[in-house]
Amino acid sequence: MSPITPDPARFTADELDRAFAGFQATVAEVAQTHDWDKWADQFTVDADYVEHAMGTMKGREEIRVWINKTMHSFPGSHMTGYPSLWHVIDPATSRVICEVDNPMRDPGDGTIITATNITILTYAGDGLWSREEDVYNPMLFVQAAAKWCRKAAELGTIDDAAQQWMDTVGKMFERP
Repeated sequence: MSPITPDPARFTADELDRAFAGFQATVAEVAQTHDWDKWADQFTVDADYVEHAMGTMKGREEIRVWINKTMHSFPGSHMTGYPSLWHVIDPATSRVICEVDNPMRDPGDGTIITATNITILTYAGDGLWSREEDVYNPMLFVQAAAKWCRKAAELGTIDDAAQQWMDTVGKMFERP
């Protein structure tokens, strides 16, 4: 019996790093423009997006619908950027693994409120990604959103969307 040898890497580390730099440039642009369609266009037509709290989205169009709904409602609508704090390249699996920061906008006094996640991206070539998986603790995002709402309410800067979230979803997580 002969040993099984792995297939050679499909993409070099340099190719993956350049593709990830392009992905991050689009993410930075979308953080400013809120054009989440442009973000969704970075995925292959048959891509999978694994979101541990929300399930798996199948295909670019399902990803597009989900990301627009998510990022145009609180708390996603109040996040100001999604920078990678660090990343590693794995040519053997065509993956980029990174930690993403998700800071929320200033509630009015300069307070920085954020939560992070680990993202695993699988590259398909031609600037497109065939899979994204976000790994995180949803409670940390709920706590960040609630902290933002409390601070904005205290400062008189809370808007209707955040107040509605706090009065509904946020109530489920209040401590007695």
